[in-house]
Amino acid sequence: MKKDKIIVALDIQDKTQLDFLLKDLQGTASFVKIGMESFFTFGPSLVERVKQLGFKVFLDLKLHDIPNTVYRSCKTLGNLGVDILNVHAAGGTEMMKAAKEGLNESNNDSLLIAVTQLTSTSEKVLHEQILIDQSLEETVLKYSENAKLSGLNGVVCSALEVKKIKEHLGSDFKCITPGIRPKTTSHDDQVRVMTPKEAFEQGSDYLVIGRAIYQAASASTAFNKILKEL
Repeated sequence: MKKDKIIVALDIQDKTQLDFLLKDLQGTASFVKIGMESFFTFGPSLVERVKQLGFKVFLDLKLHDIPNTVYRSCKTLGNLGVDILNVHAAGGTEMMKAAKEGLNESNNDSLLIAVTQLTSTSEKVLHEQILIDQSLEETVLKYSENAKLSGLNGVVCSALEVKKIKEHLGSDFKCITPGIRPKTTSHDDQVRVMTPKEAFEQGSDYLVIGRAIYQAASASTAFNKILKEL
């Protein structure tokens, strides 16, 4: 079902708002993303609580450090029962291999994916600030290739790059795409965006949608509206 492929971002730091959102989404959405904002505010207990409510969890912390630190962190985070965990591909293959080893020791069922380039990153930022002289597409493809060579299950990328990644690395290599904006919503700080329908047509396995759902008057209504558009 497509509802299982939409991951609702819980980018919220207010407990009352979070409680209301979870209650509204329960029975409607099945997958949520816990990122830095909510994880650093509420701590690991939020993951446990959300799992108890019946949601699957994508823990989006973008781990990026020396291999041993990431190994130990992934081993610890795997004990929370997360369904998807991510690291940053910029950490290199040895770091990603260490992450996979650590996660497998505590949670062999979780997917481990790598962030390629943020959807807020433009070609201008890539070249002038990050000082990568390759194109965004070439950089994302190389990072994705490194992730697969390291034994990871997939990547976080813009929907704009999904088709190329699938062609290059195979249809089983997962692509999770943030920067998803229904036609009637603002792009906000995202640069490389697509609508939910366009993203699925490109081959995205999971869509991460946040503000378009949690900022709506009714999150469940907004979620179902997106499903209807699909």
